[in-house]
Amino acid sequence: MTVSRGPAPRTGPEDMPDGATPGPAEDPAEVLAKLGRSWTWILGSAIATLVPGVLVLVWPDETLHVLAVLIGLYLLVIGAFRFVASFARDDHGERLPGLLLAVLYVLAGVLCLRNPMQTIAALSLIVGIVWLVSGILTLYTAIAAKDLPHRGFVVGIAVIGIVAGIVVLALPSESARALTRLLGLWLVLLGLGEAALAFAWRAALRRSGVAGPQDPAGTP
Repeated sequence: MTVSRGPAPRTGPEDMPDGATPGPAEDPAEVLAKLGRSWTWILGSAIATLVPGVLVLVWPDETLHVLAVLIGLYLLVIGAFRFVASFARDDHGERLPGLLLAVLYVLAGVLCLRNPMQTIAALSLIVGIVWLVSGILTLYTAIAAKDLPHRGFVVGIAVIGIVAGIVVLALPSESARALTRLLGLWLVLLGLGEAALAFAWRAALRRSGVAGPQDPAGTP
């Protein structure tokens, strides 16, 4: 959304403590864009995916209630990461897939937390749809975005997300233990893929010698 800028209130050295001169206020969108272009932000998203995946695999005997809460929190956190990452795209049209992903993750997280005692089939349906749609949107962004560094990494992560969604939807687990192992495995794979992308992005930033070229597409 474009906000018209009116005349700024007058501010001078006499208005600041100790005579300090205020600097220009930075646009919040620019702040989010800088954060989203950082390779550490991508790494943070990878860790946020890896941690619940490892927890799910280490404690596969936990109840479905615990699994639903864990997956719900994961979806909410990743939704926040996707929201910030979408601002890294300069073209407003290219931000739309990232924003849609953020909304999708948040809505799915709320559904998981709103009724953590839901059935195994319902939880599988929510997670499967999220991974499938996010994988397709990420693949679209990777193909459509111009001058996208490490396009192969992004396409690979998108394909993993698509396959994960299809597997979860097509092969519904009949027990909480089987579902736990399946979700944990895919979370670990997605997290490792994002971590590889983060370190590849750091290498690109070091080679370019600038603060940050165009950010890679949002990953599932």
